[in-house]
Amino acid sequence: MPRDEILTLAQVLIELGEDGKPLPRSTFNEWRAKKCAPRCIKYPNGTLHVRRSELDRWLDRCEEAA
Repeated sequence: MPRDEILTLAQVLIELGEDGKPLPRSTFNEWRAKKCAPRCIKYPNGTLHVRRSELDRWLDRCEEAA
């Protein structure tokens, strides 16, 4: 079984952005403070990363039923 891809925060912000612009880091930080952002991995040096599977699950939970 292949290992789950680990994304940098920059990659996550690009994916969550719109119109070719990444999501602002401040917005992501607000979501984290409100406990409504995807679960992050915090490395000892302080950088944040997100597992691809966690981001996909989080996006699925954000979908609205049409």
